[in-house]
Amino acid sequence: MLPERCETFPPAHRINEVTGADDGGKQVMQVRRDEYAEFVAARAGHLYRSACLLTAGDTYLAEDLVQETLGRLYMRWGRVWRAENPAAYAQTVLTRVFLAQKRRRSSTERATDVLPETAAASGDTTLRLTLLEALARLPAKDRAVIVLRYWEDRSIQETADAMNTSSAAVRTRCSRALARLRELLGEDLAEYAAT
Repeated sequence: MLPERCETFPPAHRINEVTGADDGGKQVMQVRRDEYAEFVAARAGHLYRSACLLTAGDTYLAEDLVQETLGRLYMRWGRVWRAENPAAYAQTVLTRVFLAQKRRRSSTERATDVLPETAAASGDTTLRLTLLEALARLPAKDRAVIVLRYWEDRSIQETADAMNTSSAAVRTRCSRALARLRELLGEDLAEYAAT
C-alpha cells in the first residue's frame, strides 16, 4: 500500500544525525545512548512507514517527521526508556508532531507538484496511488485516526491517548473518516481489490 520509497527508512547516516556523537561522557550516558541507538535501529523503519501514511505518501515530509520524532525522543530518553511501551510512546510523539505540523500555516507550502523520481513497476501501484490520494484528501486528524486505528492496529483508547482526545471523539472521527474514504473511493476500491 505504501510507495516503494516508503518501504525502507533512509540510510544509517541519517539515524546518526539524531543519535549524536560520542563525546566520552559518563558510562551511564553511553549506555543510554546505546539503548537509544538500538531503539532507533529497531523502530525507525516502522515510524517512517507510519509517517508516510500520515503524510499521504509525501516521503520527504515523512523523513522530516521521523527526524523530529527521534530528536524529541532523544531529548527525553531518560524518561522514555522507563516507559511501559517505548514503541507506543514513539508512535504517539510521531502523531502529535504530524498534527502540530499540520496546524502550522506554512505546512501547506510545496516547492513543486512533480516529483523527479519514477515509481518502480509493481502490481498494486494503481491501488497504492488511489489509496494515498484518498488519504491525502482527508483532514489531518481524520487521517491520523485511520492510520492509528487501521495501520498501527491500536485500540480506540490508545488512539485517543495518542491524539489527546476522548474515545468517543475517536469513534466518531473514525466513523466519519471511513465514510468519507468510501465516498472518495466509491466503486474504485472494489475494482482495484479484484485485480
